[in-house]
Amino acid sequence: MGSFAELERLSAELRYAIGAAQAAEREGQWVEALDGFERSLRLLKDAEHGELASSLLRWIARIYMDGGHLPEADDCLEAALAVAELVQDRAARAHALNCKAILCQKRGNLDEAEELYSAAGLWAREAEDLKLVAMTEQNLGTIANIHGDLDLALKHYWVSLEGYRRLELGEYLGPLLNNLAMLHTQLGRFEDAERLFEEAFDNALQAGAAYTQVAVQVNRVDLWITQGDLSRAMEACDAAFGLAQRLGASRWLAEIHKYYGTLERETGNHRRALEELRRAEALAREAEDHLLTAETLRERAEVHWCEGQHRETLECLLAAYRLFFELRAGPDLADVDRQLNRLENRFSEIVLQWGESIESKDRYTHGHCKRVAELGCALARATGMDEKVLVWFRMGAFLHDVGKVAIPSEILNKPGPLTQSERSVIEGHAEEGDRLLANIEFPWDIRPMVRHHHEHWAGTGYPDGLTGDEIPLPARVLCIADVYDALTSERSYRMAHSPRRALSLMEEGAGTVFDPGLFRTFKGLVQEGKIEPGTRVRLKPVQGRRSGEERWLNQASPVFPYRTPLVRFAPMS
Repeated sequence: MGSFAELERLSAELRYAIGAAQAAEREGQWVEALDGFERSLRLLKDAEHGELASSLLRWIARIYMDGGHLPEADDCLEAALAVAELVQDRAARAHALNCKAILCQKRGNLDEAEELYSAAGLWAREAEDLKLVAMTEQNLGTIANIHGDLDLALKHYWVSLEGYRRLELGEYLGPLLNNLAMLHTQLGRFEDAERLFEEAFDNALQAGAAYTQVAVQVNRVDLWITQGDLSRAMEACDAAFGLAQRLGASRWLAEIHKYYGTLERETGNHRRALEELRRAEALAREAEDHLLTAETLRERAEVHWCEGQHRETLECLLAAYRLFFELRAGPDLADVDRQLNRLENRFSEIVLQWGESIESKDRYTHGHCKRVAELGCALARATGMDEKVLVWFRMGAFLHDVGKVAIPSEILNKPGPLTQSERSVIEGHAEEGDRLLANIEFPWDIRPMVRHHHEHWAGTGYPDGLTGDEIPLPARVLCIADVYDALTSERSYRMAHSPRRALSLMEEGAGTVFDPGLFRTFKGLVQEGKIEPGTRVRLKPVQGRRSGEERWLNQASPVFPYRTPLVRFAPMS
């Protein structure tokens, strides 16, 4: 906040208004704080108090930022910067730049925010405003942390901490110590994290900073879960819940219910976990916190997966994916790219396991969906399909036979020829699969692959008798991959064919069963040795990822962690 010697020369009414507004802001009473600062600004008519006018504008902007009113905050900060430049006050200019950096950070413009924090730090040093120097170091630490440079973040934080302590600014230590504790949790330095959280909480208690107390307790939950100490995590959750309930802090209550859901799942109480997570989701939506909503939906997906509820798992994951994707253009950009990568990995894992669980009914088709996905991706890439689309094509390939869940095992495993009625049951799997996926909104349309992968180029396939280009391209690709794997795999009624024999048999269907152009491309891939039955087809990594985030689309996806909270650090101003 800052203190000014000139306050002593102001009227008692103005001093009282500023003090009351500052106290209201500390208590999280945003409406009262905003009214108080705006009233103070109206009372401040003396042009000599330029620094104070700039400060009041900044404080008003910060309240607008906290409330999500970013355009209004931007207007106030432009005015604060203009006033600072008008009165040629370096410190006021530095503070205004720091606040503009905070606004950029909220909008997800991290590079611009980093530049502004650095500029604010330089102006603060010239003005010998050591408190602001410490603030900008803290804020640069948050940017480094978001970028994943934990060592650099640690350096910035320690410089900031040393500055606050040298200036005896105890009221600023709580949030910084909380950030340091979170960073040590990320680094696996749990004893240091525990000590720092304790110090942060004691500081917040002494300063009467209720919201910092809640933040510390919530972050302690994450520390204990990370260490697998669920009983202490539950104790911290209960303590945070009590504080947040007294404050009426619905945003924090949503986060706490999310952690309750995680803890209930970890202890095997899935029904209770879903209750807590639904409550968390409702509160997050009410607070219009899309980031927390997405995280909560992802947690719900994990519970549904534990219960073997594949459809519900995918519905929640896809809803989370949409929110995370939208946030890439929103104010919560921070760690969203990494979250999207992890979600895509989780999709692959869940969809593959769902496909394999269906295959388990048919002892002769084990691994079929996985092999078809690999073959199909190789052909799809050769047609020029975008790498990002291939992620979802592959998932459609995993699920192409999902409708077989409705087919009795005795028909799937029948060693002899099928009767006409049995064949009709088998052929119904395409429509059944389409029906099963009807209410799941994938980012890319998977259903046509599932419904139409048995359509024939000449119109003799099922279920809709489509011809030629009426058949969606992904389904035409999948049809070739599906038949090739079936021919080169052992089945209940015959031995596996060699690749050469399989291609010879398929060539008879080029132009009747298969898209002739696609088949020529596929045949070339096989003859060039780029595709072999029963082997993995290595695909190129997804482009456009951050360094270290690339992955092979066809490799087994790593297990997605049960929770990966985004970095949430409050910048200092």
